[in-house]
Amino acid sequence: MGVLLLHFQSFWPCLLVIMTAFTIMMKTLKSHLIENYFIKKQKQKLPLPPGPKPWPIVGNIPEMVGNKPTHKWIHNLMNEMKTDIACIRLGNTYVIPVKCPTIACEFLRKQDATFASRSLSMSTQLISGGYSTTTFVPFGDQWKKMKRIITNDLVSPQKHQWLHDKRTQEADNLVFYIYNKCQNGDGGLVNIRSAARHYCGNLTRKVMFNKRYFGKGREDGGPGFEEVEHVDSIFDLLTYIYAFSVSDYMPLLSELDLDGQKKKVNDALRMASKYHDPIIEDRLKQWNDGSKVNQEDWLDVLISLKDAKNNPLLTLKEIKAQIIELMLAIVDNPSNAFEWALAEMINEPELLEKAREELDRVVGKERLVEESDIPKLKYVKACAREAFRLHPIAPFIPPHVSMSDTIVGNYFIPKGSHVMLCRQEIGRNPKVWNEPEKFKPERHLMSDIDDVVLTEPNLKLITFGTGRRGCPGVILGTTMTVMLFARLLHAFNWTTPPNVSSINLDESHHDTLLSQPLLAIAKPRLPPHLYLPPSA
Repeated sequence: MGVLLLHFQSFWPCLLVIMTAFTIMMKTLKSHLIENYFIKKQKQKLPLPPGPKPWPIVGNIPEMVGNKPTHKWIHNLMNEMKTDIACIRLGNTYVIPVKCPTIACEFLRKQDATFASRSLSMSTQLISGGYSTTTFVPFGDQWKKMKRIITNDLVSPQKHQWLHDKRTQEADNLVFYIYNKCQNGDGGLVNIRSAARHYCGNLTRKVMFNKRYFGKGREDGGPGFEEVEHVDSIFDLLTYIYAFSVSDYMPLLSELDLDGQKKKVNDALRMASKYHDPIIEDRLKQWNDGSKVNQEDWLDVLISLKDAKNNPLLTLKEIKAQIIELMLAIVDNPSNAFEWALAEMINEPELLEKAREELDRVVGKERLVEESDIPKLKYVKACAREAFRLHPIAPFIPPHVSMSDTIVGNYFIPKGSHVMLCRQEIGRNPKVWNEPEKFKPERHLMSDIDDVVLTEPNLKLITFGTGRRGCPGVILGTTMTVMLFARLLHAFNWTTPPNVSSINLDESHHDTLLSQPLLAIAKPRLPPHLYLPPSA
């Protein structure tokens, strides 16, 4: 009996712990079931965000097709309805545009995990090689794998420093090219859109393939025929990413290619691949036969990655698709921001003068701007930030797809909804910004802030996004943008072409670009020896 009592006394504390844990578990489960029940009931009572009445089966696709461009139709619709969030049904898909920073933060900060997936579309499926990349891939293991590679192996602070010299060579080449334009018979007339895009294209090719030119190149530092074809193909692809194709919302019609987008995407992909694939395949052969052992660029890094069994971590298909995606991610934002900013600043010369005063104070006139100067260039960064606010490169950020039913802003958001932040409307929201239509860099200069950064976590403007789907290359994007601004504002004076009193700031009807590429006259303002060709 004593032995039994001893066993019971030793078992009793364990039994008490088990009973306590069971009680807590049952209470938690009960609470969870009750909470889910009331949330479910609440969802059933809450409405969808306001929007146009949909047609059976097709939803609002007829209105989308009949009111091109789609982004302006959506913006006008929201303005007419006086709403900061809307719901537009396209086929069976709920598209939720948002133009209020507070609501945007509720989606992408408070409920970031719920909206961490991506939509499926014809263009992104083709561009991403069947969703084998990072940006366009739905939430899952492939996205996690590729995001980790991009973040840790390509755009980490260490890798950013590793590629410093290559970026400097392309900044030097940009100044050299514009200087040569000043010496030819055009009197310094520069196509800013072309110059800015090719700077971004050159820099991307340099860090990706360790080369500026696919062909022989040009002695004046400008793009050759091959580079023009390449950059044009990248911007063609950017045109059709999430371009509201009917096929994306009515998959049964995808083979018909009613709007011709599939053919255009395939044509642009073939053009880009014509230049990429031979380099990638030859480099892979070099690594496999041992003739190459040192990493010099991103392609080397991607090829060299190994898994736990020392096998290649990435397939050839993944490498090719990821390189296309990286090209798309890098070339557009800096070039568009500078073109718009310079157009605005030429029309208001006092803004140009403020930027030059800061650059002369920080850098002087005996050397060119370096990346180490960036932290001190507050006004230049304010100009870039204002360009991102007022003139974003695209009407919307890529859709965030809801992975479950949820509630945002007292509206029911069904699972599978495509949430799209309206870049332009958020940046010009009069509830957030004073004189929202005016280019005012000073609005970003605050006395209580030591630095001006291009990121905006509160989503009062859209630069690099936020949360799980935010851009991992913020350091590279910021560096490219500020160096593009700083080098060209420091090294040259800019004025309108002859017989032009001011720059036309009309926006294109089809997108958010300037209606016509910016043409401006450049005049060197630094000693001639600073405009020498780059070292490589």
